Amino acid sequence: MMKTLLLPLFLLHLISSIPTSSSSSSVSDIVRSSCVHASYPTICIRTLSSYSGSAINTPQDLAQAAVKITLSRAHKASGFLSQVKEESKREKRALSDCIEQMGDSMEELSKSLSELKHLRRGNAFKWQMSNLETWVSAALTNEDTCLDGFKEIDGKLRSDVKRKITNVARLTSNALYLINRLDDSRNKIPHP
Repeated sequence: MMKTLLLPLFLLHLISSIPTSSSSSSVSDIVRSSCVHASYPTICIRTLSSYSGSAINTPQDLAQAAVKITLSRAHKASGFLSQVKEESKREKRALSDCIEQMGDSMEELSKSLSELKHLRRGNAFKWQMSNLETWVSAALTNEDTCLDGFKEIDGKLRSDVKRKITNVARLTSNALYLINRLDDSRNKIPHP
């Protein structure tokens, strides 16, 4: 009787001690350790922990995922802006300018994503990092400029636009932070 009770307990213990997924815990480890000092760490951890794209194993993978997420949110925000019905000439002008700024942001983020996929070592790396920092900073400036156009507009439109664009700007800021971290980890970038 004792043996029949011990066997199921032993098997249960054995099964529960098997690691479930070291890769998912290592992903969350790299996300947490990388995002802890970002401008918006909670957003950084939440968005990158739930990222369902390609695997995140390196700081470069993490930066790529951050830019992909940011680009996706910028695209959604731009779509939202395109659907908004303006009530005045001032709103129409602010929306038009903002849509243009978001288009420019998406272009900068797209170039950044492409560059991130092809990072190399040596002088090429330094040049690429300079481009990345410039493009993502420009995207952030475009988003801020979009918001500036709504400073003199009151009401729901302003709050809706501010909420959407601020979200994109925070993601962009975190992406820039993660890109800047690549300088610290450049020795971990594989040879072409």
